[in-house]
Amino acid sequence: MGAYFDAPIAYIYASVFLILSCATFMNAFFLNGLVDMTPFFEVLPFLLIPFIPAITMRVWAEERAQNTYELLITLPLEPFQLVLGKYCAALLFYLIVLAGSLPIVAMLIFLGEPDPGLIAGGYIGSILLGALFLAFGLFISALTSDQIVAFVLATLLGFILVFSGHPKVVEVLDGMLPNLGFGTLLFDSISIVPHFNAFMAGIVTLNHTAYFILTSLFFVWMNEISLKRSKY
Repeated sequence: MGAYFDAPIAYIYASVFLILSCATFMNAFFLNGLVDMTPFFEVLPFLLIPFIPAITMRVWAEERAQNTYELLITLPLEPFQLVLGKYCAALLFYLIVLAGSLPIVAMLIFLGEPDPGLIAGGYIGSILLGALFLAFGLFISALTSDQIVAFVLATLLGFILVFSGHPKVVEVLDGMLPNLGFGTLLFDSISIVPHFNAFMAGIVTLNHTAYFILTSLFFVWMNEISLKRSKY
């Protein structure tokens, strides 16, 4: 965890993320005049597409590039402990950055009476969404020693998970392959959008929660397997 704040790039990431997300919200807030955080949560998946890979790209790739990876895997620790340690540190850093948006909540409470259920659901969904992005970002970082490659691949996967749920993309893909309904298939099977939208609507159900938790655990498990292959 300390390694994130030892370098100034962490502060740059956090500042840019909060400026973009809060500026987008304030623009929608003044245009719509609604005491509602939905505009903040709506733009969050798109901001996480480059933001999370920027956090995770160096976690394992830098270890390989600086030749400290071999030393790390020879420590008297199980691969799962190494993976979990890095994953929890990255998740805590993300939570700290996300907490930077809490002044918006205070402002909305001061100005009116926002729906606490919608806000709570949005934050729960944001935490689960970030946990999933971090899980596959760390896994991809473990597969390469090049940080740029790790960033590009994680960004590409995030792009697919988010834009496969965009109505226009679904419509175009369904039009290209009408017999297969490819766009609808992607929307129903892998996209994060329907699950995250449920949280934004204040709907916290087992199936939407399980999607994020199980998918995150899958990538953490794959990360552990990649370390075991290197260690043994």
